[in-house]
Amino acid sequence: MLAKILKDQFDLLIFRPFKPDLSDHWTAYLAWGLFVTWIVGVGRYWDHPSAQIWQYLGLGSIAYVFILALFIWAIAAPLQPKHWSYRNVLIFVTLTSLPALLYAIPVERFMSLANAQTANVWFLAVVAAWRVALLFRFFRTVAGLSVAATCVVGLLPLVLIVTALVVLNLENAVFEIMGGLREQTPNDAAYAVLILITGASVVASPFLLIWYLVLVVRRGA
Repeated sequence: MLAKILKDQFDLLIFRPFKPDLSDHWTAYLAWGLFVTWIVGVGRYWDHPSAQIWQYLGLGSIAYVFILALFIWAIAAPLQPKHWSYRNVLIFVTLTSLPALLYAIPVERFMSLANAQTANVWFLAVVAAWRVALLFRFFRTVAGLSVAATCVVGLLPLVLIVTALVVLNLENAVFEIMGGLREQTPNDAAYAVLILITGASVVASPFLLIWYLVLVVRRGA
């Protein structure tokens, strides 16, 4: 069973079709996904000089996948996707955790501060783009949503999260945590990219929300 799960994990990450046996072995897939998520959570903070104990233990990443899966499930549910259940979404989210092992690379130990920050920002960009692409594929192939619905429910959770962080004035702190920026010294280029992303999210969020409501109404008609 482990060999099958590992193969499915690999196929998922390289966008190859696969068919997990969730009817009989969903607990095994979930256990593996949570294990990977925990390892990633530990790796993200293992060399952080001022992390909290719960961060060193990887508990934040475990809590995060449960909350993110609930958010994704709730947003897409009104569009009545195929095979849609919180369990399936949770398993998918946990199985997309593995690329975040890039965060565990201690680039600060063999690079200058500026170069390490730049590397961590690139790691963040690669992992985020990879996981978003996997989410889009999940909506399109597994959930059977249209291209329009996939774009909306794929982007809406992201822009709402970023917009909420902007409103709460937490975007810089979260960016530093996710990007692994260990020190308070700012990186101007990285922060400029952050401002661009947050600005685009704030502008796009109302349009995506309206588009989403239109799709929900059409689906229920």
